Amino acid sequence: MGDATGKLEGSADAHFGARILREYYAMPVDNLRTYPVYLPGREPEGYWEMLQRVGSKPLLEPSDLKTEADWIEAGRRVFEEADHIHMRTLDPKFVEAARNGDSALPGPNGTARNLRWVPTKDGVALSFPNCAACHLLVLPNGTRIPGAPTFAGVPPPNPPGGKMRLISRVQYEKRLIDGGSPIAMSTEPFGMWMFRAFGGPWMAEAENKRLKEMTEDEFRSWREAGLRGGGLPRWNGSPYYPTKVPDLIGIRERRYIDHTGTHQNRGVGDLMRYAALVSYVETTMFGGHDMLGTVAQRPTVRRSDEVLYALALYVQSLKPPVNPNLRGPESEAGEKIFRREGCAGCHVPPLYTSNKLTLAKGFTPPADLPRTLDVLHLSVGTDPGLALNTRKGTGFYKVPSLKGIWYRGHYLHDGAASSLEEMFDPDRLSESHVRGGYCPLGVKTKAIEGHEFGLKLRPEERKQLIAFLRTL
Repeated sequence: MGDATGKLEGSADAHFGARILREYYAMPVDNLRTYPVYLPGREPEGYWEMLQRVGSKPLLEPSDLKTEADWIEAGRRVFEEADHIHMRTLDPKFVEAARNGDSALPGPNGTARNLRWVPTKDGVALSFPNCAACHLLVLPNGTRIPGAPTFAGVPPPNPPGGKMRLISRVQYEKRLIDGGSPIAMSTEPFGMWMFRAFGGPWMAEAENKRLKEMTEDEFRSWREAGLRGGGLPRWNGSPYYPTKVPDLIGIRERRYIDHTGTHQNRGVGDLMRYAALVSYVETTMFGGHDMLGTVAQRPTVRRSDEVLYALALYVQSLKPPVNPNLRGPESEAGEKIFRREGCAGCHVPPLYTSNKLTLAKGFTPPADLPRTLDVLHLSVGTDPGLALNTRKGTGFYKVPSLKGIWYRGHYLHDGAASSLEEMFDPDRLSESHVRGGYCPLGVKTKAIEGHEFGLKLRPEERKQLIAFLRTL
């Protein structure tokens, strides 16, 4: 963060960044261990009493970590156990609801995968997983894939019975945005929460007005529409242009973070900075416009640098699961098609990405692009909304890696295509196409634009190409 603010010396953004940096390191550090929440009837005898008695314990003790393997293992615990600090609640009604299984999603060994207990000095708080909430995929056979997007399959927006998720009830009581940064909003109308999270004075007035008039129910509906494509309306993004949850496996070899390449990835330090930014000091200043104004409240506690370091090392160490799709004559024929059609020009083996940025449809980059950016001066024509109409908009999309494409489940940056078969189906270019993945709320049919490579192959060739892609 220091490097980024230093480059803006003399600007309003520089002073804002320097202030946020000072405030960040002035925050007290939270390092509390968390524990599983069990489903009704599955809690071990005496477990709840143990939580009352054990008191607060450290999630990570740096003095015990001697080797890189120690740090990686500590990072695994952080990844799986760290909670959303600012979501913690001691409210008896929420604690009791969790104990009764309200909104609990089944996890391993009778636990709830979406809830955590946190013994604090004031009692046992209910909280919710942080990293693992979005980056832990469980396959139908029970295989757990840390780092893969949780929403690779189509998740139920709510548990059986249609009850609003407990996490949403806690969030709205704490004035937090679902899918956003832990910034507590004011008592302004809900639509102003939306504007502060997703709007901007430079955007079209119609778009800002639409956000300012949004209700809680409408926002939840847009969020659930995004979940169909494995996406979320991330802070600085938009509920109208959801961002697909990325796969973290292989991130060590990726040069950019986020679909629009908002952050460079040069190593552990950049991963630490990114984790700190999105969890505690997310950007709210844009060209002199502070979107929070004076009415919202930033987080008041943070994780330590040691916790972020362990987490970054662990994320860098993640490996893909064993691929059940074995090579054979069909996939070998598909590899030849992959090379013949020029796919390897952007998806360069062995990483199956060029690690470059491509132009969003309709974007002309400035002549004075920073030399640190590696830009491929072409557009594949996919939906430009995220890259051009949001605060995450850079005008670019990064070229994704095709490695692990067999388990990720949604394709394109918004997850509009739900399968490789749909991705290579020429019908998807028709406005009468029924999307398998993300589709705007209230829209029943809509074309999936762009990336037309492979759509003119013969059916047998498409099948062979898909077979090859599933081996990667």
